[in-house]
Amino acid sequence: MSKQQLFYGDNLDIMRKHIPDETVDLCYIDPPFNSKRNYNQIYNNIGKEDKAQTTAFVDTWEWNARAEKEYDEICRNENGRFTSQTSDLIRGLYRILGRGSLMSYLISMTLRINEIHRVLKSTGSFYLHCDSTANHYLRIVLDAIFCKQGGHFLNEIVWCYNVGGKSKRYFARKHDTIFWYAKNAKNYCFNLTESDRIPYMAPGLVGEEKAKCGKTPTDVWWHTIVSPNGKEKTGYPTQKPRGILDRIVKVHSERGDLLLDFFAGSGTFGESAYENERDCILIDQNIESLNVMRKRFNKYQVIWCDDVSDKTNIINKNFS
Repeated sequence: MSKQQLFYGDNLDIMRKHIPDETVDLCYIDPPFNSKRNYNQIYNNIGKEDKAQTTAFVDTWEWNARAEKEYDEICRNENGRFTSQTSDLIRGLYRILGRGSLMSYLISMTLRINEIHRVLKSTGSFYLHCDSTANHYLRIVLDAIFCKQGGHFLNEIVWCYNVGGKSKRYFARKHDTIFWYAKNAKNYCFNLTESDRIPYMAPGLVGEEKAKCGKTPTDVWWHTIVSPNGKEKTGYPTQKPRGILDRIVKVHSERGDLLLDFFAGSGTFGESAYENERDCILIDQNIESLNVMRKRFNKYQVIWCDDVSDKTNIINKNFS
């Protein structure tokens, strides 16, 4: 039986303390996008939507003492943790962007992406889910960390959906970007099967015949967002659909592999891992995220992992 480990606390500290080198087969993250928005958690009563909300998380970054310290850590690189290209890149971006929210965000992400590279096995893959806010900067950070150490950029996947806001001042934004990088340019897991085929819209084809006549997925994925009235809905504001994460899990890992998501949010990646018989480490420092996962995972085998000094009543307790 697969199992999940759920950590509450700062993901950078937890990865450095608890996840050894080259132990993770697949990592997916859906981090904050630096959108400068507050995201609210919607609570549901039994079968009826409750109007009560609370702030789930604030996606706003600022230049502060912590950002200054993290910038110095990358640039000084006293312990040789970073590639020279990574340190040079951050210095260059600092000269262009200066002290501000975007620079603070990129420094934070650089530290964490660097840890991903460390914990991934040589055959491991990394999926970074983002949007147009900072994806162009994140791509060069990924190149500096992965490609300069034998890794390789494989795909920029465009996830398209047809719901959401509209605008009279610009074309409505209806897609997210998902970058796929492999730690080794020649040796990585990619298991497309017949079940991954996308059926053609050909008249007269049904069932298995329709699936066999389908095509393999491209780098454009059409999939609706989580329906406000669907069974998947948890109320967590940035929840992603199982269909997207199931494809990533199945194609890039095997049964029994160890997966990682350190911006766990509502826990969709962890649920996909468990249902597909993979082990998974989930990390989040947002108490609302932990509360959502507590309810969502009460049927699974979950190991609470105590990591932070600021203990709460949800740490070290099983879902029961």
